[in-house]
Amino acid sequence: MTEPLRLSVVLIAKDEAELLPECLESISWADEIILLEANSGDATKEIARRHGAKVFSAGEWQGYGIQRQRAQQHAGGDMILMIDADERVTPELRSAIEQVLNSPLQRDVVWSIARRNLFLGRFMRHSGWYPDRVIRLYPSHYQYNDNQVHESLETLNASIRPLQGDLLHLTCRDFTRFQWKQFAYAEAWARQRYHQGKHCSFCAIFSHTLAAFFKTFVLRAGFLDGKQGWLLAVVNAQYTFNKYTALWALNQTAKKGPL
Repeated sequence: MTEPLRLSVVLIAKDEAELLPECLESISWADEIILLEANSGDATKEIARRHGAKVFSAGEWQGYGIQRQRAQQHAGGDMILMIDADERVTPELRSAIEQVLNSPLQRDVVWSIARRNLFLGRFMRHSGWYPDRVIRLYPSHYQYNDNQVHESLETLNASIRPLQGDLLHLTCRDFTRFQWKQFAYAEAWARQRYHQGKHCSFCAIFSHTLAAFFKTFVLRAGFLDGKQGWLLAVVNAQYTFNKYTALWALNQTAKKGPL
């Protein structure tokens, strides 16, 4: 009988002392836990070490994609499970992952996981927030792309298979902090597109904003998520407005030249 594949759980984190303990407890069964922290000012490093994680410090921040690449470089497992501090592996998901680990290594297969996203006290079932499948379990020769935000795994021609069980994602526990994060994502998105030579017309700002609301609330059945569905549709529209307005503003500033 062959030995099970070794699993490395990989995280990137900054100032996640509050959320980290429950996350690490949910993955304590892994062969190793790798945490790459970015100049945390709280007890992130100490908590991680207390839970048996191998802690490394990052250099200059270059975006989420590169940060995940850096973190994975420290992993020694056959398989990688990439998660965040605000996520928790459920017992059902653990069982599904262990079935993969107890099978021969499949180098051309990656696995997607359904996330249950928390928004203002409710785990959403619609609105495009469930099952919200993300590719997070994969052989160690795959890695993430360089995107500053909305980074994803470079799967090449790999076959994608779904895993049973959910990954709990505490997306929005504190609305103010959630909004600040959305602002940061929007700015990073706009700057990345600007440096790629992308443009946005004034009218496109509003067409994209209205489309985001309609997509969340109607096409993705956000109305079935009650009050939170309404609010999430507005939040998604606001995020879209911020993204495209920031891109438009960057291009307007470039046209006028330095002040």
